[in-house]
Amino acid sequence: MNNKELIASELAKVIDSLDQDAILNLLEQPKSSDLGDIAFPAFSLAKVERKAPQAIAADIAEKIDQSAFEKVVATGPYVNFFLDKSKISDQVIKSVIEAGADYGQQDEGHGQNITIDLSSPNIAKPFSVGHLRSTVIGDALSNIFRKMGYNTIKINHLGDWGKQFGLLMVAYKKWGSKEAVEANPIDELLKLYVKKDVNGSKNWKMGIQKQLNCGNGSVTKAWWNSTVSTNSSVLNLTA
Repeated sequence: MNNKELIASELAKVIDSLDQDAILNLLEQPKSSDLGDIAFPAFSLAKVERKAPQAIAADIAEKIDQSAFEKVVATGPYVNFFLDKSKISDQVIKSVIEAGADYGQQDEGHGQNITIDLSSPNIAKPFSVGHLRSTVIGDALSNIFRKMGYNTIKINHLGDWGKQFGLLMVAYKKWGSKEAVEANPIDELLKLYVKKDVNGSKNWKMGIQKQLNCGNGSVTKAWWNSTVSTNSSVLNLTA
């Protein structure tokens, strides 16, 4: 029996005009924790009882057995229940120990696929805190959805061969040093990437991008030499 069911059961003992299921559907969470953990609004009883909701709430709070709760008080037209935190803590800890890794497991997703986008960094540029943030958030969402019964698919696209790599390869061919890139890959590639002359090299850029897409051996090898070190850094961040 959960906490709402317990409250509905106790209320049903002192309310004649509603059954336990009807009471359960009326229970709500107070707007502020200062008003309790669960509240029962007495408005629906006013017509039957022919009393003001405030008077009905006060009457219920006086009659109800409070031994299972920290306290039960009437606040205006609401009967507010404060749960016994020590009892709840014991119940939760016991449930966690018994269920182990299955604690909180649900089947809401019924095994449906759900995709989670991660940081997908441009490996030719330095990482920022934004890459870490979106990766951590994505991983956390994946864990939550998996617990809810979904089959999560995390997507982290590395090494886009788009416009930026056409530009980068132009710069690497013109000014790049294999030794400098291997020694300090991200900073050295960024220096090459931002060289102003690159942006005017449209034909070079498009030509190299096409060769990369077609799998040209020498161009692909040059791309690999300039990015292999940064790939390992990305994989360490996003594993």
